[in-house]
Amino acid sequence: MIPKEILKQVKHIEIRATRLVNDLFGGEYESVFKGRGMEFSEVREYIPGDDIRTIDWNVTARSQHPFVKKFIEERELTVVFVVDGSQSLQFGSQGKLKSTVAAEIAGLLAFSATKNNDKVGLLINTDRIEKFVPPKKGKSHVLRVVREILYYQPTARKTNLRVALEHLYRILTRSAVIFVISDFLDSGYEKALKILHQKHDLIAVQIIDQREQKLPSCGWLELQDAETKETILLDTGDAGLRNQYEKAALRRQEQLDLLFKLTGIDSIKIVAGTSYINPLIKFFRLREARKRK
Repeated sequence: MIPKEILKQVKHIEIRATRLVNDLFGGEYESVFKGRGMEFSEVREYIPGDDIRTIDWNVTARSQHPFVKKFIEERELTVVFVVDGSQSLQFGSQGKLKSTVAAEIAGLLAFSATKNNDKVGLLINTDRIEKFVPPKKGKSHVLRVVREILYYQPTARKTNLRVALEHLYRILTRSAVIFVISDFLDSGYEKALKILHQKHDLIAVQIIDQREQKLPSCGWLELQDAETKETILLDTGDAGLRNQYEKAALRRQEQLDLLFKLTGIDSIKIVAGTSYINPLIKFFRLREARKRK
C-alpha cells in the first residue's frame, strides 16, 4: 500500500501542476511541441517551390522524374520521461530533495502533455532499467507516473545513463519527445545521448544542488558518496580546498554544457530548493522563438 505521505505529495503536485498548466504552460507547451511530430504519407511528383530536402531520390531515380515525400502531422505526441533513480538524487541541502524536484517537474510537464491529448511514458533508471511505464493517455495515467517517481524503490544505487538511453532507442519505434531528468553525475553516456537525439526530440533537465557547486566553511566535515558509500573527511575551513572543489564543479558543468551544445540538445538547469518556473518558461520561450525563425 502506498503511504499516505506519498499520496499527499502526489495530490500536492497535481494541484500545483494543474494550476500552472492552466495559467502558464498549457499554451506554451502546445505552441512548442505541436506540429513537430510528422509521419510519412506518400510520394508525389515534384512541383516547383517544393522543399528540395523532401525529394525521394530512390523514386526519382527509378521514374526519371523528381518525386517528393509527403508528410502529415501526427495528431498526438508521445512524451517519455527518463528519471534518474540513483542515490545521488536522494540529496537536498535546501529543504527539498533533488528526486522530489524531479517528480514535480515531470508532473508539470506530464499534465501539460495530457491536456493536449498526448501519451505519457516513464522510465526510471539507475545503472539498470528499474521501471518502465508504457506511454498512455489520461489524467489517471499521469498520476500513476508521478506516484512511481515518488514511491518506487530502486534496487540499485549507482547511475548509468547509457543503459537507459540505449534501451529507449531500441523500444521506441516512432518519434517521441524525451525529457531526461537527472543530475548527470555520470560518464560514458555521451554517444548514446547523441544517437538517441538523432531519432527523437531530446531535452535534458539537469537538477543540481548548491552544495554540489560550493562548500560552506564549517570546519571538519565528513562526506559520503551516496552511490558508493565511500566517505571522506574534509577541512572545509581550508580556503584552498573550497576553491579546488568549486573549480572542479565548474569544469564538470562546462563539459556538460559543451556536450549539450555540440549535440544540439536543449537543456534546462534547475537548482533544487529554488523556483523551477522561470527556467521552464525561459526554455519554452527560447524554443518558440527558434521555431518562428
